[in-house]
Amino acid sequence: MGTLVCLHAHPDDECMSTGGTMARAAADGHRVVLIVATNGEFGEVPDDLRDGETLADRRRSETDASAAVLGVERVVWLGYKDSGMTGWDGNADAASFHRADLDEAGERVAAVLREERADVFTIYDWHGTYGHPDHVQVNRVGLRAAELVDHPMRTMEATANRDAMAAMINAAREAGIEAGPGEGQEEFDPQGPADDGNPFGEPESVMTLCVDASAQAPAKRAAMRCHRSQITDSSFFLEMPDEVFASAFGSEWFIEHDRTPPYRTGWIFD
Repeated sequence: MGTLVCLHAHPDDECMSTGGTMARAAADGHRVVLIVATNGEFGEVPDDLRDGETLADRRRSETDASAAVLGVERVVWLGYKDSGMTGWDGNADAASFHRADLDEAGERVAAVLREERADVFTIYDWHGTYGHPDHVQVNRVGLRAAELVDHPMRTMEATANRDAMAAMINAAREAGIEAGPGEGQEEFDPQGPADDGNPFGEPESVMTLCVDASAQAPAKRAAMRCHRSQITDSSFFLEMPDEVFASAFGSEWFIEHDRTPPYRTGWIFD
């Protein structure tokens, strides 16, 4: 059996791009470790915070619950501050992940990779799928961490298939679901500019691996439901019928550093 280590930017990110892969790995008997870079301070603040409870406290507990659903055996918190979206004041905070020294942060991640003797390590693509500064930093820090590890390890970038995303939106529309982030907001367009001005994700032509995690779609969705402060039951992700969700989110996409396109449907430990 092998060990999968996934580096993510914020609490709840673990569900979106690698939740099915993590659940499948755990179900197959592999060890799964989650590293979360920030505390997610710039998330939505729920109305039911207890006295003395912070949003970071809530999001940590939600992540612990999500990790349990996905079969994660260890959660590591790097503890950096959430940097916020591109152009926010938090981008300039010296304690933010966006401002973290690459060697220092890379070594912290590398220490976990060494401890775990990671076989597979996932990060994000070059622009963090949608350009969020912390997601971009996951790519940069993750690449540095991989350089600092001296044991054999496969590094792969989790991303979103822009072409498949367009198909997902069409499926949601056919099911009568508005494919947008919220009521009154514009329908999501994966070809339009994301947070950094680039389109969402990457085109299918640069992918190297599609993981079939359709059997893990219920676990992925259950993990999303653990993040109730950020993903409500009326959200786009949870409102769609189960079969539409499985079709839209049952495949997870990666760019592997040791392979070239075109993509294959396979498994991370192959």
